[in-house]
Amino acid sequence: MSRREARRQARQEARRQVLARAGEQDARLLPLMTVAPYAILAALAVAILIAEHRSGGDLLVDLGLCAATALWLLSMFSLRPQRWERPAAMGVFFAGLMVLACLLVLRDPWFGLFTPACYFYAFGILPWPGRLPGVAAAALVSGSAQASGIPKGDATGWIAFAAVLAVNVVCMCGFAWWERDAEVRGKEREAALEQVREANQRLQATLDDNAGLHRQLLARAREAGVLDERQRMAREIHDTLAQGLIGIITQLQAAEQSGDIPDRWRAHFAAATRMARESLAEARRSVDALRPEQLETAELGDALAGVAERWSVLHGVAVRVTTTGTTRPMRPEAELALLRAAQEALANVARHAQAGSVALTLGYRERDVALEVRDDGCGFAAPTPAPGGGFGLKAMRERIEGLSGTLRVRSEPGSGTTVSALVPHATAEVRA
Repeated sequence: MSRREARRQARQEARRQVLARAGEQDARLLPLMTVAPYAILAALAVAILIAEHRSGGDLLVDLGLCAATALWLLSMFSLRPQRWERPAAMGVFFAGLMVLACLLVLRDPWFGLFTPACYFYAFGILPWPGRLPGVAAAALVSGSAQASGIPKGDATGWIAFAAVLAVNVVCMCGFAWWERDAEVRGKEREAALEQVREANQRLQATLDDNAGLHRQLLARAREAGVLDERQRMAREIHDTLAQGLIGIITQLQAAEQSGDIPDRWRAHFAAATRMARESLAEARRSVDALRPEQLETAELGDALAGVAERWSVLHGVAVRVTTTGTTRPMRPEAELALLRAAQEALANVARHAQAGSVALTLGYRERDVALEVRDDGCGFAAPTPAPGGGFGLKAMRERIEGLSGTLRVRSEPGSGTTVSALVPHATAEVRA
């Protein structure tokens, strides 16, 4: 890479760095500071050559001042972008530029047309509050050029001259103040937006942390539920099966010891048989508290159909099973609750209803799943829907309400009974 190319790249990089400074440099002013001043000087020089018929010496002075101004711009600003970020260097550059502009205006008021370039530099390179006196100096030079034609032989002329200067200074300084206020407000808006972005990031981080904590809480709740279930099963086995087996062993031992007395032997054997049957019933009840086999091998609708078919064969009562809506996967605990509700409702029909037919309906809706078991039996009178009933109905209600669902029992004497269970729908976890 040549030395000239390296310098050019260095200047470009310096320009990019300057333009990257928020609020310190306006990108729209860059061409006005690097191109426009030279174009204005060239146009004024041509105008002097064409329109002004001066002597050779005066013309050379004017052209020399134009050349000196262009050289000052080139050497102190255009070719030194690395100095743009130095307030002291830019202050020296602007002061020299104002001296040259003042000399040009003193030579010919037409050079007052160069003062817009001075404003470009005042707004573009001078930091606040130095920008204000810089703008005022440029306004004085511009006003002097504008008021050059006013006669100054009396007080009126000087007052008019001063008024022109004052108007220029007040207007341009007022504009500089307004521009500074807009710049400050822009920075404040940027700062506020940055604070909002940081707050949003912190909020998102907090939400992520909360999500993680929620997952941990759910995991611990599941673990606690598993532990509670294990403890419940342990209590069930201890209080029913273990005690029943102890009783059976005791009765069998007593029967063995009374082998010569048939009546006593038969009594002990009958007691052992009765205890065995009771223990078997307790074992079945405990096993039923786990996830039933029907739901491991079939969907809820099919499982309900199988339960209804077996119940119908056992009790000789026809059961019509209907499934409505689009079948959706459900949480295992919701499926279990609805299956147990159907079993308990059918069991109550068998015990109390004296029904001739039963209708079982499973409905998949947008936000929930509904189960309805309706019979045409004798019904019963109740002021409120099933205030408590037996243990089975109470357990069924607890299961459904534990899933944020509702259970309703409607019945009238001679009009049958309807049991309705409603469970909110939730996407089930993938079956293992």
